[in-house]
Amino acid sequence: MSARCRRLGLFVLASVLFGGTFVAARAGLAYFPPLLFVAFRFDLAAVLLLGYVALTREHWLPRTHRDLVGVFVTGVPALGLSNALLFTGQQYTTSAVAAVVFSLAPVLTPLFSLGLLPEERLSARGALGLLVGLAGVGIVVRPDPGALLAGDTLGRILLLGGATSVALGSVLVRRADASLSETVTTAWGLVLGALTLHLVSAGLGESLGTVEWTPTALASLGYLAVFAAAIAYVAYFTLLDETGPIRANLINYTIPVVTTVLGWLVLGETLAATTALGFVVIACGFVLLEYRTLAAEWSASALGRRFE
Repeated sequence: MSARCRRLGLFVLASVLFGGTFVAARAGLAYFPPLLFVAFRFDLAAVLLLGYVALTREHWLPRTHRDLVGVFVTGVPALGLSNALLFTGQQYTTSAVAAVVFSLAPVLTPLFSLGLLPEERLSARGALGLLVGLAGVGIVVRPDPGALLAGDTLGRILLLGGATSVALGSVLVRRADASLSETVTTAWGLVLGALTLHLVSAGLGESLGTVEWTPTALASLGYLAVFAAAIAYVAYFTLLDETGPIRANLINYTIPVVTTVLGWLVLGETLAATTALGFVVIACGFVLLEYRTLAAEWSASALGRRFE
């Protein structure tokens, strides 16, 4: 298998598995309290991913202060808080809307980079891209000041908070500059995220007794822990190592497409025209933000094909 086919396979695998996350979460929320659902997902995923890194990595234990900071920011804002807001918000809206709102994360990342990573700069085109991306999410969320705590509007606002947490967490992980690989850091982050969410879930009164252990519940949990977490993270981080962050993060714009198709097939969901429009606007914002890098990589790729 050529390197290009391998990378394409990893890209498709990660896109499909992560795209199914929103559908499985939506299906499972009928049987689990949201935070306990995420905690169970992290429990199982942590066991699988830690086992994987223990077998495949020579250095898989945190050894430095930066390693511990990296694990903390991965476990709390990047994974724990973002998934808590995602699962809570998805109680009120469709899986397709959730996937589209979360596609804003790469657009928000440069905004946090400006304050937390001194070497980062935002060009005029990048600033325009940020504004376009925010306009896109505004089209999707469409907040109603008179009904901020009502159903669908509340769900979309919570989802926006989750996307913001992902963006902030990714910048904090880069700032931590841990010596551990991203796969190892994520494995330990899942452990911390699971512990934190179990505590918060118990504090908010969520009860194990309210869980309905139906076949659908078990299938949703199994998919989220095994396929959409352990396997998907390995595929994504391998892709990240081989292609770099710009190409790898393009999966954020295939995930909503996968989610929309799966949501229609599995849950009978439909996609509103305004949501589709918002997704296109967010994607345009990302292209403006990363225009120079995308153009350079496209040129390098085209040049490489010419001389193959």
